Amino acid sequence: MNKDLVRQIVNVLAVIVTIIMNILANALPLNGQNTGDISDRFQVLFVPAGYVFAIWGLIYIGFIAFGVYQALPSQRENPRLRRVGYLFALSCVANIAWLFCWHYNQFALSVVVMLALLALLIAIYLRLEIGVKPVSTAEKWTVNIPFSVYLGWITVATIANITDLLYYIGWSGWGLAPEVWTVIKLAAAVIITALMLLRRGDIAYALVIVWALLGITVKQLSNGTVAVASLVANAIVLALLIYTLVRKGKK
Repeated sequence: MNKDLVRQIVNVLAVIVTIIMNILANALPLNGQNTGDISDRFQVLFVPAGYVFAIWGLIYIGFIAFGVYQALPSQRENPRLRRVGYLFALSCVANIAWLFCWHYNQFALSVVVMLALLALLIAIYLRLEIGVKPVSTAEKWTVNIPFSVYLGWITVATIANITDLLYYIGWSGWGLAPEVWTVIKLAAAVIITALMLLRRGDIAYALVIVWALLGITVKQLSNGTVAVASLVANAIVLALLIYTLVRKGKK
């Protein structure tokens, strides 16, 4: 069988299995625990309101769009998709592995798996040359944007996952208050997003960060320091977004 065809089939199967496992994780649920309920056990400040997690619906749509597009006979020899190779399928394995780690309370291992997922998505992003190489409208919406959205969310999720682990092991924060560490994490998110906008012009990635930061503001309204800091962070990202859109409009 043609090796490109094998890759296409594997990616389609990866999409199907990943979506099914994510649904079953809460429908069953795995180990008798809902994903969100586990998250609620961690009294941390770097966490968005529950509605923000609806972004997974958009991510799943992106999975399907990518799976269908890359499976088209016309895309079998697409050099960009060839460069991705089996990295997407591996990222799906990491996604599913994280679910099991999380639901079975293996929080340290969940961070390791999350970091592996983040690394795989970064590798895919770089191999696709998103924001660097011009692509067709179809490829933009079925490949670039889905991976930008996914990477944006996993960036936030990685920070949150590490925060949860530190809370779980009772980390003292080196004497700094949780609010201070949350501000530092928000600053890190802003810096990463600024780089993505200024170097790649990645609007989709930035919009995910805006969505997440707004969710943190809503969740932490009772904590003035965090609420204000997240609003300021969001304002900076929005300003950079507008700057990027204006710059693109002049080209």
